[in-house]
Amino acid sequence: MAQAVRRNSSAHWKATDLSHHIHPFTDQHALPGQGVRVIVRAEGTYLFDSDDNKLLDAFAGLWCVNVGYGRKEIAQVAYDQMVQLPYYNTFFKTTTPPTAELGKVLADLAPKQLNHVFYGLSGSDANDTICRMVRHYWNVLGKKTKKTIISRQNGYHGSTMASASLGGMKAMHEVGDLPLPGFVHIMQPYWFGQGGDMPPDEFGLKAARALEEKILELGADNCAAFIGEPIQGAGGVIIPPASYWPEIQRICKKYDLLLIADEVICGFGRTGHWFASEYFKIEADFMTMAKGLTSGYLPLSGLMVSDRVFAVIGGDKAGELTHGYTYSGHPACCAVAIENIRIIRDEGLVEKVRDVTGPYLAKRLKELHDHPLVGETRNLGLIGAIELVKDKATRKTFEPLGDVGLICREHCFKSGLVMRATRDTMLISPPLTWTKANVDEFMTLTRKALDLTLADVRKKGLL
Repeated sequence: MAQAVRRNSSAHWKATDLSHHIHPFTDQHALPGQGVRVIVRAEGTYLFDSDDNKLLDAFAGLWCVNVGYGRKEIAQVAYDQMVQLPYYNTFFKTTTPPTAELGKVLADLAPKQLNHVFYGLSGSDANDTICRMVRHYWNVLGKKTKKTIISRQNGYHGSTMASASLGGMKAMHEVGDLPLPGFVHIMQPYWFGQGGDMPPDEFGLKAARALEEKILELGADNCAAFIGEPIQGAGGVIIPPASYWPEIQRICKKYDLLLIADEVICGFGRTGHWFASEYFKIEADFMTMAKGLTSGYLPLSGLMVSDRVFAVIGGDKAGELTHGYTYSGHPACCAVAIENIRIIRDEGLVEKVRDVTGPYLAKRLKELHDHPLVGETRNLGLIGAIELVKDKATRKTFEPLGDVGLICREHCFKSGLVMRATRDTMLISPPLTWTKANVDEFMTLTRKALDLTLADVRKKGLL
């Protein structure tokens, strides 16, 4: 007789999960054969699974655990708030102390023109909210044909019907017959993959001017806004050339489009600045935030609204803003965000990333350029990428694109490392608490995974 699976064992959790849990971004049919990984605890920058494997988390959960795992002070703040007031809504002229206080904290941190915040629970709902606010803004001004929002191929802005339409990922559009009407996409500023022989700054201008071409095609009176991540995260950590964002801003001003900076991934110190908008000098009308806002300890998002936009949507002609969520401004989530931001500030994590670990990571990543698979490394602060290519000189990719990245990802896991693969690009986004020693450990594990990947690639005849 087969031995019964012990409750609360690794086998029990895996079997129960496969029986009931629909995983995001997963081939559900293939999952039983591949198995699931059960993470049971975490400390600092390390994860531990139900089979007693220790993993260096070089991805901070999902771009989000900026202050690292196991912060008891954050857990205590959440507990205290839940005991005092676990929940109340912010509808009908009501607020709570943490909700109000966090608004002031965020206004003080954000670029100077952004002084108003609308709360949600994820980057997806923050960007979904933007779609309504943008249209509401132009409707109040009487410009009711300005509806279309322009974004970029391979941009990622969330998974709701509206935010996935904002994004430019074709695989996501296939689920749900997207994009919805009113969303169009232009080329991305991906110099390594699409720049050819052009110098980066020349290519940056070309990519930015695709926006102007699209506006002229559609008519400026029909175009409402442009949205972009300062650095495209899920699209492959695409860091645009220096020429890109100034030209995007010039075009938005020329044709009267609102400019939206999606800081869901880049915000709260990841780039060595509180927001990447500071580094790229982006003067946004809207800015979305989530992830590092609470370091993932509780779900929370925010949509920062500029003074000029709020003057319209909060003005005497706007009427009621008939939009919101049950958990908008959730008191426990807001209290956690305040404590999380205090930790980032008091421990000087933004400055540490800018001055110490970010430059050190860049230096160590360049050492991988001697590897036969590595075509480019890039980073800004503690967000980076390692491009895997078939031919380093021509930047030629493998066929089919993506298989080598998945091979490398599996070798990372087997070597005790968590990295993400997008196409054949390995992505890095560790906790901001990383030290130089953590970077060194990461480099040792990464080179091991790359060597194992190279052996598999040669065995399969792909190189």
